[in-house]
Amino acid sequence: MKKVMILLSAVCLISLSSCKQDAAAKIDANNVAAASERDAQSGKLPVIEFDKKEHDFGEIVSGTPVETVFTYTNKGEAPLVITDIKSTCGCTVPQDWSRAPLAVGESDSFTVKFNGKGANKTSKVINITANTATGKESVKITAFITPDPNAPVKQAPLRTNPNANPGPLTQ
Repeated sequence: MKKVMILLSAVCLISLSSCKQDAAAKIDANNVAAASERDAQSGKLPVIEFDKKEHDFGEIVSGTPVETVFTYTNKGEAPLVITDIKSTCGCTVPQDWSRAPLAVGESDSFTVKFNGKGANKTSKVINITANTATGKESVKITAFITPDPNAPVKQAPLRTNPNANPGPLTQ
C-alpha cells in the first residue's frame, strides 16, 4: 500500500511540475479588453418605475372579476428584463407581460386580473422578478368586497347545547 501511495505521489508531482508554462503568454489581449468593458457595464443597472405602485378597485360585489393595467418604464442605464411576475394567491393573475429586454427609456405594461372573491378589505401583492438592483419589485391591488345581494343566504345550522339549563326546577 505504501508503494502505491509513493508511486501515485510521484506521478502527481511529475505531472504538476511539467506544466510550468508561462501563464502570461496565454493571456489574449482581446479577452482582457472584453472583460474590462463587461466590468464597466456591470455597474449600470436598469431601474423600473411604475405609473402607480398600488391600484384600488374601490367597492366591488363578491365574485365580480376586475382588472387593471400597470405600466412601467425603464429609467436605468441598461436593458430591463422581467423574468417572472407572480401574485401572492391564485385569485390574482398577472398576464400579458413581455419577456423581451426593454431598452432604456421605453415603457411596457402588464394586466392584473382579480376574481373579486373574499369579504371586506382585501389586498394582494404582485411580485416582479427583474434584473434591477434589488432583483424584486412589487405592486399592490386593493378592494373592499361586499356580499353579493343575489347570492343565496346560507342558513346557520341550529345548535343544541346538551349542557344548557332547561329552566328553573319546580318542587
